[in-house]
Amino acid sequence: MTTVEPPPAAEARPQGVPDRVPPEYGGGKEVRISGSSERGKVRNPLGVIGLSIITLGIYAIFWYYFTNKELAEIGRVRNTDECGTSPGTSVLAITLGALVIVPPFVSVYKFAKRLQSAERLTTTPEGLEPGLLFVLWVFLAPVAVYIAQSNLNKVLRTQAG
Repeated sequence: MTTVEPPPAAEARPQGVPDRVPPEYGGGKEVRISGSSERGKVRNPLGVIGLSIITLGIYAIFWYYFTNKELAEIGRVRNTDECGTSPGTSVLAITLGALVIVPPFVSVYKFAKRLQSAERLTTTPEGLEPGLLFVLWVFLAPVAVYIAQSNLNKVLRTQAG
């Protein structure tokens, strides 16, 4: 009777393949949100726009969730709900809420307000006024996403130290 040897353990990654996608290829650099165990991601704004176009908007929905989650966490560690509390509600507003027409507009405006609050709470120089960012989002969404992600990157870097 012959014994069957178990197959050799597979390597986690082939040699030379990084564990994460490098930032220059859109993978983003994770930074710890000070006062929390959560992490935020410094993303390439052009990568966000490109991936949103390539995936026909699916990436944009995930991006919106995670950026709202990062803002909410920044607010939570500073004991305020100015930066939001429920990223899931924001995503529902821009997806299913679009059927009612108004909720996506409210959600995007509130996102811009949350971003401004995060800038103030982290002493980051203020970016675009929420009303102007909202108008840009309505008429030139890719430009608004670029500006929003750039400003969020500044907030994440400032609060990380």
